[in-house]
Amino acid sequence: MLPGSEMREAARQTTHTAPSVGYVPGTAALSPSTLAAFGFGTPGPGPDDPRWLRVALAPLGAPTSEIWEVNGEVVAGREGELRWSRGGGWLFAAVECHEEDHGGTEGAARHAYRLLSGFVAGATEQHVQRIWNYLGAINEGKDDDERYKHFCTGRIGGMGDVFAQGFPAATAIGHHADPGLLQVYLLATDRPGTRVENPRQVSAWRYPRQYGRTPPSFARATLLPAGDALAISGTAAVVGHASAHAGDIEAQLAETQRNLDALLAAGGIAGGFGASAPLKAYVRHPEHADAVRAFAEKHFPDAPLVLLHGDICRAELLVEIDGWRYRA
Repeated sequence: MLPGSEMREAARQTTHTAPSVGYVPGTAALSPSTLAAFGFGTPGPGPDDPRWLRVALAPLGAPTSEIWEVNGEVVAGREGELRWSRGGGWLFAAVECHEEDHGGTEGAARHAYRLLSGFVAGATEQHVQRIWNYLGAINEGKDDDERYKHFCTGRIGGMGDVFAQGFPAATAIGHHADPGLLQVYLLATDRPGTRVENPRQVSAWRYPRQYGRTPPSFARATLLPAGDALAISGTAAVVGHASAHAGDIEAQLAETQRNLDALLAAGGIAGGFGASAPLKAYVRHPEHADAVRAFAEKHFPDAPLVLLHGDICRAELLVEIDGWRYRA
């Protein structure tokens, strides 16, 4: 039997239901239970609210907003470059900064992660489940001077103790807006999730030296604490640690689907991506949007899907998919 203090602590803790993630046309209207909302691209202003973030990735299709809803009323605020909201046991936090203010890509990544890590360390919701990173010209530069590799070094330098127990699921994509703009945002709660790795792939933090002096710092997915949703990292045509099917969009899509299916199995989630699996596809070349859309309509026709123009972290990769898979 647990000692009295531990029993009281166990009774105090609640495993919170996963946020509901969905897509709506146009610019979203925020409700009292909206934890965060995202627009894509540059058309039109959004709400003057810390919970609203316009992501610097252009939609390949009709303008759409992504909405996170929680079971509870949400409060929100700003602290300099950091914006936050919390409610229903969940925390959203985001930082937007410019590289020229921090000495370049590495410095901006370190700065953003220090702000986020420091904020989360002082919050009740100290367990980060999922992170998104968007930076300009992600593949510019050769070998160790590639911008993504500088970002990886800065990211690990700013993470701090919040991530000492392991890395959460994450996505890193290159945008085509202001090249110096870095956007990082996260979802956290007060209990740890379960990190999930793909048996078909080498864990990102174990990549060999050829991928940079600092390996990427993320898990392939996170099973949220209540076990009711799998948060899926950016997933592409990588087998082992090597990119597959260079230049072939159809083969890369098929390999990506195999990796997504492997993640569901590893996370103990039933196979398939239906109405309970909102997905985002990041497409390097806009002319491939029709092929990606046709593949999705054939293989997961009921899954809500947003297509965005974004560069994958490896120059040879043409498409990446991330998203959520709820237990139906």
